[in-house]
Amino acid sequence: MLRPFIVGLGRSGAGLHLKALKDLAAGAASGEEAPFSRPPLAWDPRPEAGHGLTGLTVAASLAAAARLTEPDRAVVHLCTPPEARAEVLEELAVSGFTRFLVEKPLACDPAQLDQLVRLREKYRLHMTAVAHWLAAELTRRLHRLVTDRTLGTLLGIEVAQHKPRFTRTLAAEGHPTAFDVEVPHSLGVVLHLAGPAELVTAHCTDMVCDGTVVPHMGRAALTLRHHSGVRTEIVSDLASPVRQRTFTLRFTHGTATAHYPISEQDHHAQLILTGAVESHDVFHDEALTAFLRQTYERFAAGGVTDFAHHHAVARLLCEAKAHCRADDAPAPSRGPR
Repeated sequence: MLRPFIVGLGRSGAGLHLKALKDLAAGAASGEEAPFSRPPLAWDPRPEAGHGLTGLTVAASLAAAARLTEPDRAVVHLCTPPEARAEVLEELAVSGFTRFLVEKPLACDPAQLDQLVRLREKYRLHMTAVAHWLAAELTRRLHRLVTDRTLGTLLGIEVAQHKPRFTRTLAAEGHPTAFDVEVPHSLGVVLHLAGPAELVTAHCTDMVCDGTVVPHMGRAALTLRHHSGVRTEIVSDLASPVRQRTFTLRFTHGTATAHYPISEQDHHAQLILTGAVESHDVFHDEALTAFLRQTYERFAAGGVTDFAHHHAVARLLCEAKAHCRADDAPAPSRGPR
């Protein structure tokens, strides 16, 4: 059986991954088999990060962690910031760890992405990214609508992905741009639904709060043209007064409006169909636990094969940010006529 190893005990590692792993273990206690056999191992460069956490063993260092478990039977939940990720990844790979579940975003710039690709190939790592919306029941239903053509041919997708994120942003926690927070989730879904795509345009604004300006952390928007002919618009506003995670799929004979759960406090999704089919369904959809179970089962069966998909998501995000930087650059001065 595999053993979880959480590297990085911030909000993602301790608040999301550890909780979902505990949920899987609780399910095992009630008769549902867990995909791992031992309590999670963890490490964080901040000694105080593990204080108060229960149900896991916190190692003093990465080297100590390698002595506390069998590296070739572990799944590393890599929850460190992207800018420090390659160094930690290589140290773990040298110690014999080969299975990696990397928190989004996979990388924040092309150099980081190239480093991950190089290390993955050099050490023959099994690497995937946290993309739990791909395991959501709502995503499965949307994909079935597209493939079964229940409402006809898919023409376009619009995504509204908003939440107020002032406190964490003002604390300079985590992400360099608004493209790196919510957009990786929706971008992975639209590529799954409509196929490969190219960037058409992208825009990004600053967050302004009480006289403080945080560059590139306000509203992010991008437009994609899929090879299938579908056009996608994604907008994510981190200065919004309300939370929203809504996909609108427009077909030749109707519309599907999909509302993903907006937080870990309530795991219910809604799907509304209008046009050739009329319906409104509300259902429980706790995607992260389902995603972790599926990921562990794939690792146990031999490995993961979806890195190309996550690489495509990261590449498009890098292109979107580069497009915005080009727009921000001052226009060249004109010489004398």
